[in-house]
Amino acid sequence: MDTNTKTNGKIGVTTENIFPVIKKFLYSDHEIFLRELVANAIDATQKVKTLASTGELKGELGDLSVRVELDEAAHTLKIMDRGIGMTAEEVDKYINQIAFSSAGEFLDKYKDKIGSIIGHFGLGFYSAFMVSDNVSIETLSWKEGAKAVKWTCDGSPEYSLEECDKSDRGTVITLHIDDESAEEFASKSKIQALLSKYCKFMPFPVVFGKQTQWKDGKEIETAADNVINDIDPIWTKQPSNLSEEDYDKFYKALYPMEEDPMFHIHLNVDFPFHLSGVLYFPKIKERMAVDKNKIQLYCNQMFVTDHVDNIVPDFLTLLHGVIDSPDIPLNVSRSYLQSDANVKKISSFITKKVAAKLEEIFKENRSEFEQKWDNIKIFIEYGMLTNEEFCNKAVKFALLKNESGKYFSLDEYKTAVELNQKDKDDNIICLYATDLQAQYSYIEAAKAKGYDVLYMDCELDSHFVGLLESKMEKCRFARVDSDSVENLIKKADAIKPELSDDDKKALDELFKAALPAEGYEFTVEAQNLGENEAPVLLTQTEFMRRYRDMAKMGGGYAFMGSMPESYNVIVNMEHPLVKKLWDSKDPALAKQLCSLALLNTGLLKGKALTDFIQDSYKLL
Repeated sequence: MDTNTKTNGKIGVTTENIFPVIKKFLYSDHEIFLRELVANAIDATQKVKTLASTGELKGELGDLSVRVELDEAAHTLKIMDRGIGMTAEEVDKYINQIAFSSAGEFLDKYKDKIGSIIGHFGLGFYSAFMVSDNVSIETLSWKEGAKAVKWTCDGSPEYSLEECDKSDRGTVITLHIDDESAEEFASKSKIQALLSKYCKFMPFPVVFGKQTQWKDGKEIETAADNVINDIDPIWTKQPSNLSEEDYDKFYKALYPMEEDPMFHIHLNVDFPFHLSGVLYFPKIKERMAVDKNKIQLYCNQMFVTDHVDNIVPDFLTLLHGVIDSPDIPLNVSRSYLQSDANVKKISSFITKKVAAKLEEIFKENRSEFEQKWDNIKIFIEYGMLTNEEFCNKAVKFALLKNESGKYFSLDEYKTAVELNQKDKDDNIICLYATDLQAQYSYIEAAKAKGYDVLYMDCELDSHFVGLLESKMEKCRFARVDSDSVENLIKKADAIKPELSDDDKKALDELFKAALPAEGYEFTVEAQNLGENEAPVLLTQTEFMRRYRDMAKMGGGYAFMGSMPESYNVIVNMEHPLVKKLWDSKDPALAKQLCSLALLNTGLLKGKALTDFIQDSYKLL
């Protein structure tokens, strides 16, 4: 193209309405424009570095920084690089013909030598028009004898292209920020924030103004460039060259207000896809107050999103850290992920890597693993419940803790209790408690029989015990207060009290009259538990309690939450006080025995219980 004189033309688009579409709909967030323009500058710089490495570019590379300059008063923003630059013909091809990306061509030609190219769609440059009413490009190609040219467009399909006096290789893009966007994007603090968000790990220095310091009570600029990024982040390095301190320092840089993480996993794979990153298990204060969306996705060190639901399995979105992959397909805005085979492979790889790390710690440092178990338990249980691939690996290192604080693997626990805790049908019954204080009397009753009791206080345990029953052959889990211990682990068929139908009815009426009437349902049952066992027990069946807990966790049993609380009242007919009650039919004594049962169990709480116990003692 002859550029000795000014030329005019029309950008090669298929509709006159392309710019309104770009301005409103190209990207979900208008702030993305700065990321796209800096990414283009980084690509141009990477290309010129590649040309120098092949010997095609002669002479010194010089400063390869990408510089961003803002004139707040004039509402202009410049993005400057000393990259590959463009000829007039290339401007016509890559700028005037929207979506004709030069990155693809360059990658094809130099695929064995190029480091990392970000852009693939050729639309990134046009994001500038989301916030600008006029954009210009001044550019000088690296090619010998090339002439500098200036391209200008006012946001319509009309453009101008002419020679200019730029003497330095590379490109300067100038945005004249429109009035609607100026309040937000013609601000130094906003531009600094956007660069820090999207460009803080890009592979070439990104400079925005000068560093400042306080002197004589005011902030003044120094001569030093304000470089906003770390060009060599931790995930680009080999794990063998890093220390624990390096990993902790990086975590603090990402999450300055968080407690130190428990441990990390370094991801680094080149085949069958490219993926690097560092994931951390955060230390959590409250199990259900876990933050999601703390994993940042990068593409060749450019920030893309912190919503990685489609890349990592749901349970791993609880982790923190960074994933970087050029092989994750992105749509034109780079803000949403497209599902394809590569994404599924990456998800599977991350799952395997996390499982392998946990198993490694379990095998090589069991004591450290046990110390961290209470904090990571929710990750493991959530993963086992929601991801079959992870579950099959986690059964090797998942732990159970008993009420005394001792830890067991699943196989270890089964071996530890199988001799003593088999019922008459040869099933191993694993007893567990969820509240050591409220269920104290039941735990002690089980221990008196020589039984072990697990402590399962995680919010997911109501679901998790069902999973364990499917993974641990001939094992059944029962909460320690869901029945009398004799019934929980039946060694033989129980001898039931001999009561007539009239006696059963009288017993039922006697105890139901002695219990709170509002909001609860009670089923009265006579059993022979021995004269040294409790006179009255209140229990909730394993089925009812487990499904109620699932309903609270949103497990698909919401109808359970609308049903009244249902309890079994087990009356020990062999206890001396119950024998006395049965002879006297004294309602005051019945109320005393029920009060004792309620206090021992902690099943019923609140004002209703307080009022009930006070009323029962008035009868003494």
